[in-house]
Order: sequence, then structure tokens, then C-alpha cells
Amino acid sequence: MFAFVFSNLALRSLMIAHALPWSRPDISRYHRLCLYLLTIGGVVFRSELAILIGTTTVYLFLTQRISITRVIIPAGLAGLVIGLLCTVPLDSFFWQSFPLWPEWTGFYYNTIQGHSADWGVSPWHYYFVNALPRLLLNPATYLICIPVAVLNAATRKRSLDLLIPLLSFVALYSFLPHKEWRFILYTIPGLTGVAAVGASWIWTRRSKSVLYAILSLVLIGSVLMSFAASTAILGISSLNYPGGEALHVLHNEMNHTTKPHYNVYFDNLACQTGVTRFLENHRGPQTVLDILEPQDILQGRTWTYDKTEDPNALLNPMFWTKFDYVLAERPEKVIGSWAVVHVVYGFGGLKVLKPGEESGSPVEPLYDASSQVALKEDWTSKVAAMWQRLEGLLRGSLLRGYWAEMRMEPRIRILQNQMK
Repeated sequence: MFAFVFSNLALRSLMIAHALPWSRPDISRYHRLCLYLLTIGGVVFRSELAILIGTTTVYLFLTQRISITRVIIPAGLAGLVIGLLCTVPLDSFFWQSFPLWPEWTGFYYNTIQGHSADWGVSPWHYYFVNALPRLLLNPATYLICIPVAVLNAATRKRSLDLLIPLLSFVALYSFLPHKEWRFILYTIPGLTGVAAVGASWIWTRRSKSVLYAILSLVLIGSVLMSFAASTAILGISSLNYPGGEALHVLHNEMNHTTKPHYNVYFDNLACQTGVTRFLENHRGPQTVLDILEPQDILQGRTWTYDKTEDPNALLNPMFWTKFDYVLAERPEKVIGSWAVVHVVYGFGGLKVLKPGEESGSPVEPLYDASSQVALKEDWTSKVAAMWQRLEGLLRGSLLRGYWAEMRMEPRIRILQNQMK
């Protein structure tokens, strides 16, 4: 996220300004740079930064740290003009529509017209009770470290200088019905910084008090647990891209015929879950890694890809006749004679099995000739085998029939045209 880079650089300038004495003549320069970077990031990349600009500007103005004429207007105008000069000509050219300001178009459609609610709504408190704890991950950050930084008189002022604008941004953005964690990601570095202040205060006093010693041990344990949790989440999140895995299987794991060219169609879910231009194979090597691949793959086979979404075209039987393979979520929507030669499974959630419940995820039947797919054993199959062994050892003898299981559900099917 390019906007995240701009918000982090703006946070750096703001923290430098907070650390300088008010009498320093160059303190206004850092305030201007902060607002300038946020404005460019909002104009070019993410329109929700406008709310963060507003909360930061209002807080700095009310605390009498910035001037309207020397800081707010110059930073806002410069960021707006430079941002528009960067985004409008470029995006207008690529979209062939002039003038086009993408962030304003998206803001007007989703916020002013209220279409963001079409993607789902969440209660007002969602960001505070769900998104922020998940993004911070370590519960010690918001249960211990941030409160310590705020309650301690020596660190309270600078902690509030960061917390008030950031939490105000989250509170105001919570009034928009549709909520996603990525909309408030810009607050995490600042909140983590305040938590680091509290953690430092506890750690440097661990030998002076039993309470600080206990809290220090809690911090160490929470960091180790957070590392283990983030590692597990990283592995689980990789299972959320069945579209990309299906395309990889199609290119590299299937025993294709000697046909020199293949036409492939991707449905909506495949494109949303990992199918990108970076995974497409074209004539000749595109990168250094391509040079290292077997030459019969690169030179002896070419691919054409289609992502048509027009409902009328998808209902036309002739549209499907040109494709050799289709990557689809629902095979029944693909018109013609097709065989499911491979199924890619994705993460379906965690489930606690009660005594008597059988473990294992549902497996879909494949076409009889599916032996053309020769998959290699990867880390997921090894972890699954190890987890099954642990279930056999622990579930009946120690856990009284209870067990935790990660469910895998069919997501993307690779369909082969049976008429060719």
C-alpha cells in the first residue's frame, strides 16, 4: 500500500515535531511536511486519509502548535495541487476518461452515495473491539502497555499527542457502515509506538518492583506467543489464495498434451484469490526465474487468458467453446461439456470437534482421467499428516474426545473441455 508509506513518513515528521521544543524555528517545517505527505497520500492513493488529515490538523491547531497561514494552508494547497497533477493526467490516460480523479470518484460513490453498504455493514464499535485488537495482535499492547504510557505522567503528553488524532480518526470512520481493517491500518504504527513507550517504562524498572518484574515476564511471554500466532496466521492466510494455486497447478503440475496453445478462462473468485498477471505465462522468458524453468514449458506452449464478466457473454454457449480450461468456483455455471480434473481447497475456518464427531474436510469427486494432475507434497500435507498423528495420540486419551480442526472447503475447480 503506497498510502501506508506516506502515512508512515508523515508520522515520522509528526514525532520529530513533538520531540522538539516549541521555541525551535524549524518545528513548523515538520508539521507542514506531515500534513503535506498525508494530503498527497489521500489525493493519490487512499481517500480515507482525508479524515486522518482532519483529526491531525484539528488537534495540532487546538493545542496551538500550528498556524493556519504558515502551516495548514501551504501544506494543504501544495499536497492537493501536486497530488492532482500526479493522479489526474495519468489515470485519465489509462482509463481514457478526462478528467478522472479516482479517489474522488470512489469516495463519492461509496461514501456520499452510500454504496459501500452494498459490500456489507458492521456495527459502530467493530474497529475498536474487533479490527484493532486483531491488527495489534499482542493483547499486552492495548491492555498493559498503552494504559501505562498514558497513566504515567512522564510519558502521558507525548502519548496523547499520537493517540488522540489516531483514535479520533477511527471513531469518525466508524460512522461509515461498511468496515474493513485495511481502512484503519494507518493507525497501527502510531499505536505500536505508544505501546513501545509503555513497554520500555515497564522493562527499565523490572528490578525495582515485583509488579514491574511480573509485567516484564508477561511482556516476554506475550511477544513469544504473538510470534507463534503470527507464524500460524501466516500459514493459514496462504490458504486463502486458491485461485493462484489453481493457476500454478494448471501451468506446472498438469500433464498436458502436445497441443501448442491453450485458452483459459478465470471466473470472479479465481481473480479475487490470487490470479494475477504475474502468474501468467507468455511466450519467451519474462524474468530471470523464467530462464531457469524447463524450456519445453516456455517455448513449446503458449497461453491466452480471459476474465470476461459480461453476463450476456457468459450465457452464450458459443463463448465457452473456445476455452480448453476454466478456473471456476461453480462448475454448473459453465455451459458445455466439462470435467472437473482438479479441485483446489481453501481455508474454511476453525472448528472444535466434540466427542463422536469425525475429523476431516469434505473431498469432491474428480473426473476419472484426473491422473493427469501430478501434485507434489508440500508443507500443508506434511502439517496435516502430523496433526492427524497428534489427534490419534491425544484426542481419545487426554482430551476426552475433543479436538480442534482447521476446515478446508472446495474453492476453485479446474475444468477441462471435453469437446476438444
